[in-house]
Amino acid sequence: MPKDSEGFDDAVDPMLDFESAFDDDEFHFSDYAIEDYFTLVVFWALILVVSLQFFTRYVLGDSTTWTEEIARYLLIIVGFAGSAMAVRKGTHIMVEFFYRYMPNWLGKLVAGVAEGVSVGFYFAMAWVTYKLADRTGSMMISVDLPKSLIYFTVFAAFVVMALRGIQRIVLRLRAARQ
Repeated sequence: MPKDSEGFDDAVDPMLDFESAFDDDEFHFSDYAIEDYFTLVVFWALILVVSLQFFTRYVLGDSTTWTEEIARYLLIIVGFAGSAMAVRKGTHIMVEFFYRYMPNWLGKLVAGVAEGVSVGFYFAMAWVTYKLADRTGSMMISVDLPKSLIYFTVFAAFVVMALRGIQRIVLRLRAARQ
């Protein structure tokens, strides 16, 4: 392996990753999907609510009552909407160790089965969260909104995850035919 002037291998040079973070790639709206923009908006809402909570608690000395609960619910939404983004991009955490030692055909088969099982899981969780949301009639404590709103948002995120998983399977099958 080539070494740089300080004796580091180029493959493990931490500065390469740092410098690549500042590459100027052009922004294209088409590189992102609706769940990306939705997650961005909810994330900024979370930042604003937490900033308001910090300001009222530590600057004004009297915290508003609704910010903590709303921040909790916004964090839940960001997590599940972000999971839909990860399914679309194929960036969920997985163990890749065994793929390295499998023949190529077996690795593709195992990856396809894993995608199929994931889609089944997403549909099952969508059903569970829908039933939970449908049965929840209580209201949020500090805001006059139904708690089922959060559960329906999680349900929608699972549906999007399932649809994006199916989309990945279709794309995988198309690529295998070519």
